[in-house]
Amino acid sequence: MAGFADSHLGRLRAVVGSRMLLVPGARLVIEDPATGRILLQERSDFALWGLPGGSAEEGEGLEQVAIREALEETGLAVADLEPFGFGCDPAYETITFPNGDRCQFFVMMFRTRSFTEVPVLDSQGESLRLDWFAPDDLPAMLPNMARSVEAYRRFLATGAFQMI
Repeated sequence: MAGFADSHLGRLRAVVGSRMLLVPGARLVIEDPATGRILLQERSDFALWGLPGGSAEEGEGLEQVAIREALEETGLAVADLEPFGFGCDPAYETITFPNGDRCQFFVMMFRTRSFTEVPVLDSQGESLRLDWFAPDDLPAMLPNMARSVEAYRRFLATGAFQMI
């Protein structure tokens, strides 16, 4: 696996520094079909919980991003992804990272109940922990990630695609 410096975003950062970047990406709700709990990662950058996901690499579609990021961040091979929403509200999707880098994300949100293996921490150090949580009893999360889970819950209740 390549590190951040080798990623598309890492190469852009080498040129533009911490300036605001508009970044397409994907976020994934992985639900345990037996319990209804969802998998979260405690992120090393903010020490808060979030959903698996990340930024697109050159030549990737957003479904491919979700599949790759799930494998990299959780060790799970996911399948049968279904889009349930799109996150683009700059009030929530504009993030300043601890190192000063700024991004405004445009994120397709997917869900799946189909995965193999068991969760394993990534080797890149992006995650401090992985754990399963009830969607109505979540730990402290990044605000945009918490909104994504809220959107997922609304999607389950209504069947309507969520624009947040």
